[in-house]
Amino acid sequence: MDFRASSALSLAAALLAAACSPAPRPAPAASAAAAPASSSAIDLSGIDRSVAPGDDFFAWANGAWMKATEIPADQSSWGSGGEMTERTAKRTADLIAEAAKSNAPAGSEARKIGDTYTTFLDEATIEAKGLAPLGPELARITTIADARALAAALGATLRADVDVLNATNFYTPHLFGLWVAQDLDDPGRYSPFLLQGGLGMPDRDYYLDPSPQMAEIRARYREHAARLLKLTGDPDAEAKAERVVALETRIAQVHGNREDSADVVKGNNHWSRADFVARAPGLDWDAFFEAAGLGKQPQLVVWQPGAATGIAALVRDVPLATWKEYLAFRALEEAAPFLPKAFADESFAFYGKVLSGTPQQRERWKRAVDVTDAALGEAVGKLYVAKYFPPSEKARAEAMVRNEIAAFAKRIDRLDWMAPETKEKAKAKLAVLKVGVGYPDRWRDYSGLEVVAGDALGNERRASLFEYRRNLAKLGQPVDRGEWVMNPQLVNAVNLPAMNAMNFPAAILAPPDFDPARPEVMDYGAAGATIGHEISHSFDDQGALFDADGRLRNWWTKGDFDHFAASAAKLVAQFDAYRPFPDLAVNGKLTLSENIADVAGLAVAYDAYRISLGGREAPKVAGLSGDQQFFLSFAWSWRTKTREAALRQRIVTDSHAPAEYRADCVRNLDAWYAAFDVKPGQKLWLAPGERVKVW
Repeated sequence: MDFRASSALSLAAALLAAACSPAPRPAPAASAAAAPASSSAIDLSGIDRSVAPGDDFFAWANGAWMKATEIPADQSSWGSGGEMTERTAKRTADLIAEAAKSNAPAGSEARKIGDTYTTFLDEATIEAKGLAPLGPELARITTIADARALAAALGATLRADVDVLNATNFYTPHLFGLWVAQDLDDPGRYSPFLLQGGLGMPDRDYYLDPSPQMAEIRARYREHAARLLKLTGDPDAEAKAERVVALETRIAQVHGNREDSADVVKGNNHWSRADFVARAPGLDWDAFFEAAGLGKQPQLVVWQPGAATGIAALVRDVPLATWKEYLAFRALEEAAPFLPKAFADESFAFYGKVLSGTPQQRERWKRAVDVTDAALGEAVGKLYVAKYFPPSEKARAEAMVRNEIAAFAKRIDRLDWMAPETKEKAKAKLAVLKVGVGYPDRWRDYSGLEVVAGDALGNERRASLFEYRRNLAKLGQPVDRGEWVMNPQLVNAVNLPAMNAMNFPAAILAPPDFDPARPEVMDYGAAGATIGHEISHSFDDQGALFDADGRLRNWWTKGDFDHFAASAAKLVAQFDAYRPFPDLAVNGKLTLSENIADVAGLAVAYDAYRISLGGREAPKVAGLSGDQQFFLSFAWSWRTKTREAALRQRIVTDSHAPAEYRADCVRNLDAWYAAFDVKPGQKLWLAPGERVKVW
């Protein structure tokens, strides 16, 4: 995942706070040198000329902008990605509003889009209903009378809300999360993957880290839990909050850490139903899986076996009454954004203000867009691309992709350390890489989704269940390599390693990163780096473990893989040295895959930009050479200012390094040194032998 829209909240956070191309071939020479651009096409006002590019490239490119920019009150961070996301949200809101006004027939996609959006906007109806929409859910919890009923209740909460490889999303507030994807040993069939969950805060470290900062967050979380329960009129709110947080802490203690969770080899554990009984006693797994709709599934992939064993033991050992309190609290927490204002505000007070440092909740219409996108994402995307992604831009992006795939193939040919047999397999994988640009070839069918005007919480619950059942329905069916995991209106991109495929949504192929009004070399530095990033994910420390068919197997010679691992270790050390705070450093191991993709992807984009010129030099614009425009555009694409709380959360939980260090990965490319006359002694200088060249 590129995660260029780093300032935008994920839907989960927002609700709580409120990857076929043909074989590689060069594209025709692009227009970078054909149509000279004026200096007005490049705004240099954000540059801080008091900083030398060789000392801090991010600060040189963006320092003046950083000093002049205030983060909007409803954002945890702000920058080029945030601006793109905000523009996309406004466009999407207009399209949704048009659908709402269209008086479309009942049951049509337009009607479902409009009703989802307007129902969430209708605060008066939500206030009038109070807690009533959540009543049946809470009532069912009160009827849990024994261990089997508890297991069934826990199984009924299972949702398709995690994604190990495509979104590096390991978080679910439910006790477990489900991911349905190609089996890693047999990519011709789908398998269900079971992941650890059950925490209200983002990661185990929030419960276990002894630092003063984390201790303060834990205290604030207990206070939040008590206040939320008090809003229901519960006279025992304080004591219940203590018991719930204590249980979540015990769950955190058995969770696997982020580094191990990100290791695909450690996660590929096939368990039969008998294995669950033998290896994770304490939970009635038959009742759990039956309630989850997986009763006939003979085998699952258990991503964190220790967590499955530990959580099952907690189900056995923790009193039933405490589990019922936990389930009721989790239901209330998840429902809060769809309940009266007092509940939504309390949810935001912790998840927005405390965890992310965001002082102001996002406007309701923005949250309504998120809700609608979550429920009917591809239906909304169909409207978006029809208006904002013309065939000409799709063709231009596809040409860039072809150039970059061709550039990557040439880089493989030039590797002096890789054996011929490994090169052959790498190029075979590249040749069948399936690339989706803009939008999927086939749109998702939402005819089975029920949307009820005036029922905000019910709509969210039905949409979540619809998506879960859609995923369950894939089990036993042929694998669809054309399936998209991102909506076209999302400012992001993704590599799908098990499918050997990529998605580049329309919204990321837009200004300023992809702009026909500016020199094309700058598009290569921004959108092109994103494309190169996702191509390179097929060959990063995780992607390199998958063959051309998406099978998890080592297709490298031992010597080749040892060389690759040594280069990766150098990159781990490089990012480990970055320390945004005196008490908190970047985790080079956790961010390794993304850092490899950044470095290799930028190198690929640079080569592709040179290919696009057809042997010519890009014209100077505003006194900048083509190479300088390329690298400056890359740094601008990472222009981001982040609140301290949000940055701390990202460092702990995110597989992406902070934006400034991603921009400074230019220090690994020889061409950057030549472009900006970087010399020994400058802070970003690396001796040629220390520059990481993974591909």
